Amino acid sequence: MIKTWNTLTAAVLGLGITSSAFATELTVYTAMENEQLAGYKKAFETQNPDIEIKWVRDSTGIITAKLLAEKDNPRADVIWGLYASSVALLGKEGMLEAYAPKGVEKLDAKFRDPQNPPLWVGNGVEATAVCVNTVEAKKQNLPIPTSWEDLTNPVYQGKIVMPNPASSGTGYSAVNAWLQIMGENKAWTFMDKLHTNIGQYTHSGSKPCTQAAMGEYPIGISLDFRAITLKRQGAPLDIVLPKEGLGLDINSVALIKGSKKLEAAKKLEDFAISEKAFLLYQPNAAALARPEFNVKLAEMPDAYYDRLISVDFNKAGSQRAKVLEKWRERYDGKSEPKN
Repeated sequence: MIKTWNTLTAAVLGLGITSSAFATELTVYTAMENEQLAGYKKAFETQNPDIEIKWVRDSTGIITAKLLAEKDNPRADVIWGLYASSVALLGKEGMLEAYAPKGVEKLDAKFRDPQNPPLWVGNGVEATAVCVNTVEAKKQNLPIPTSWEDLTNPVYQGKIVMPNPASSGTGYSAVNAWLQIMGENKAWTFMDKLHTNIGQYTHSGSKPCTQAAMGEYPIGISLDFRAITLKRQGAPLDIVLPKEGLGLDINSVALIKGSKKLEAAKKLEDFAISEKAFLLYQPNAAALARPEFNVKLAEMPDAYYDRLISVDFNKAGSQRAKVLEKWRERYDGKSEPKN
């Protein structure tokens, strides 16, 4: 038997087939930033050499729509890095497999589904900040805003870019926060005024900050992670945290019901809330699901924690379709063309 096995192994190696050819391939849907994915994949696969991640990556709105379209014939095995408001909606649709990953008791309760075992668990907060190009602001004699309301000042007409909430989770986080902070009527009035000052709605939560950094628009409502990254690279940006409060969501992990690779999927969810994973998240997020890993990021203003609002992710998910329908009717004319 040993001789037979050795012969088979030699034959396999002789054909150039490595052990990775026999790895379980997990299809993982994500909206995390592209530059984060390689490091997460390498760390997980090093720890689990018998499992290989196949990423399917796009913006939150597109990934959410894709998952809903595939409800009756799921193609994903795991979600890793999709906002909790979207994942909560998928849970209501009966699309998720409940699971308590190893170490779940160490998570802050705000970063997990309340049912036991949970349908999803979170990694960390992603918030909606305002990126201001200080060079362009000075050149164009623009004041630095301090609030959401400031952005309705006519001086900013055509000078602001923000994500389309139907495509971008960051965009939806902002809209959801305005509805929560201001109340429905005042929020839509605010968005009407803001729309006058919008130059373009993008299909990416990161793009507005990148455009601000490049001087295409002086102001971008955008993802806080992108703002931090660009400041580290030397971009002339101020990160403004509007005093009314920050829109936010939680990067989440969940198992897709019906996956034929459930045991491998559980290993990925275990890893996603492990100490090793949180050390990878640490440089990119100012508020993590395991508070002992929170560190002060030099690029982020001190007011960050105080400005984070509390979000009902189940409500945000359930009202999403209605809010987006109304948003499209009023503002979609300024959205950038889709690829």
